[in-house]
Amino acid sequence: MFWKSTYNEFIKIAAKPRSYIGLAAISALVSVILFAMKVDGKTYISFITSSFEQTLTFEGDILNGDLIAFIILQMLIIHVPLLVALVTGDLVSGEAAMGSLRMLATKPISRSSLLMSKFLAGGAYTLVILLWLGFMALGVGHILFGSGDLMVLNSDGLVILQNSDLAWRFMGGFGVAYLALLTIATLSITLSCFSDNSIGPIVTTMAIILFFTIIGTLDVPVFDNIRPFLFTSHMIAWRSFFEEPFPIETIQQSVIILVVHIVVLIGVALFKFNKKDILS
Repeated sequence: MFWKSTYNEFIKIAAKPRSYIGLAAISALVSVILFAMKVDGKTYISFITSSFEQTLTFEGDILNGDLIAFIILQMLIIHVPLLVALVTGDLVSGEAAMGSLRMLATKPISRSSLLMSKFLAGGAYTLVILLWLGFMALGVGHILFGSGDLMVLNSDGLVILQNSDLAWRFMGGFGVAYLALLTIATLSITLSCFSDNSIGPIVTTMAIILFFTIIGTLDVPVFDNIRPFLFTSHMIAWRSFFEEPFPIETIQQSVIILVVHIVVLIGVALFKFNKKDILS
C-alpha cells in the first residue's frame, strides 16, 4: 500500500501544470546561456583569463562543454530551490485546501506512511528537475561545445582539471546538489503540514532561504558560530568537487549537516501531520 501511495502521489505531481514550470524554466534559461556562449563565449572566456595570460599560456579549446556546464550550474543552482518549493510546498497544504485529505484518511494506510509517500514523491520530482538540468547543461553542452579540460577560477586561484578526471567530479557534485535541493523539498513539505493553503509554505520556504543566506553572507562575528550549521551555507558544497586538493572533510561536513536537517524536518513533519485535524 505504501508504494502504491507513493506512485499515486507522483502521478498527482505529474498531473499538475505547475510541475512543468521548472522544466520549462530550466530549458529556457539554459538555452539562452548556451546560445550566448555559442555566439560570444570566447570574449567571455578572454575576459576571465586576461589576468593570467602574462604568466600562463593556454592551449586547446578552453570553451568546452564541461566549462559551460560548470558555468550553468553556478548560475542556476541557486534558483532551482524556488522551482522545487513551487511544487513540494503544495503536497500537503494543497490537499488540505481542497479537502481531499479527508478522503485519504479513509484508506488503509497510516498517516505517517501517507506523509512519507509524499516525501518520496517530492524527492523523486526534485531528482527529475536536477537530472533535466544536468542533461541540458552537460548533455547539450557537450553536443554544442565538445569536451576538454576544465578551468575553474576560485578564491585560491586558477585550477585546471583534466578531462579524464571530470566524470566522477560532476557525479559527486550533482549528488551533493541533489542533497541540498532535497533539504529544500523537505523544508517546504514540512511547512506545508502547518498550512491549509498552497502559497504560505512556498513563500515561507523562500523567505527562510533568503534569511539564512543573508546571515551566512554577513561578515559579522556574532554569526560565526551559527553560520556552519545553516543548510544554506552548504547549498554550494557541490563546488568542492572541483577544487584541488580535494577537500573530502569539507564535503563530509556538508553532507552531514544536510542529512541532519532532512531527518529533523521529517521528524517535525511527522509529528505535526499525525496531530493535524484533517477531518473537519
